[in-house]
Amino acid sequence: MNGPVQETRVAVAGTSFPSIRGHLEAMLPGAVVEMLPVDRLRSDACAAEVLIPAMTRIDAAVMERVSGLRLIQQWGAGLDGVDVDAASARGILVANVPAAVGGNADSVAEWCVMAAIAINRSLPVLQRVVRSGAGWGEPQGRALQGRTAGIVGLGGIGQALALRLRPFGMRLIGVRRRPDPELAGRLGLDWLGTAGQLDDLLRQSDCLFLCLPLTETTRGLVDERALGLLPDGACVVNASRGAIVDQGALVRALESGRLGGAALDVFEDEPLDPSSPLTSRPDVLATPHIAGVTDASYRGIARRVIENIRRLREGRPLINCVNDGRTGARTSPES
Repeated sequence: MNGPVQETRVAVAGTSFPSIRGHLEAMLPGAVVEMLPVDRLRSDACAAEVLIPAMTRIDAAVMERVSGLRLIQQWGAGLDGVDVDAASARGILVANVPAAVGGNADSVAEWCVMAAIAINRSLPVLQRVVRSGAGWGEPQGRALQGRTAGIVGLGGIGQALALRLRPFGMRLIGVRRRPDPELAGRLGLDWLGTAGQLDDLLRQSDCLFLCLPLTETTRGLVDERALGLLPDGACVVNASRGAIVDQGALVRALESGRLGGAALDVFEDEPLDPSSPLTSRPDVLATPHIAGVTDASYRGIARRVIENIRRLREGRPLINCVNDGRTGARTSPES
């Protein structure tokens, strides 16, 4: 990674996450980085070799507007907003940065721990108490110690989370697509099941942590039925993708008093509508999709993104390329 990358044009699709531009400009001398509003990207043509999504769906219409586009490089892991088939048909490469690479998993896991503590200790209510100047000494919080943490998905984020929850004295259980007794032992899980045993995990989870990607299988996974299986007073912590949780069912479960709370960094529609009931409920902690937005994770992601830009310029194979833009075929990304 020595020397500047000359005359590389990078377009960031969307104006959310402005620190992306700062990291690229600081670490990629010689490159021209432009952040484009979504409406402008869809209406006006632009020129860029590399397109980085920032809460913007990258479909065929967007790709047609970007002349000279050779690479769609995700700033992170999730590619559910990129039409990979449309990119392949146009000879455009698509790559990501897996959560376990570059520090993103660690940052998201830290947010999950913070959120679980905050919602169990009623942080939104506590802030209101202090601001009102009344009601000191209430409400009583719920400790994590002695409770069961159910982790759905044990990729990079799920594993980083399990290691961080162990010191709190929680009983750890999880589910993943394939059984792995060695992983269960290494993470200190009391029980590890497969996806078909999700109901067993839900029935035991005082804190449900969602750490899995959005796919057609996981969309709406946590619906009314699933929420009904959780123990009374359980909380839901979601820093993966909003569409994994049925938002309407979650609000109804909170209104019924069965759930103790929810901590959410992601939503079905983003940005979250300020009039959403999730923004005013005292049993909801909502943050603006920033679980992985830390100095450490952004430096790590930027290094990986810049390495791929260099490889693109030099004609070398990309890291974590999920398709082959020359043939239109999908490939398996490097883990």
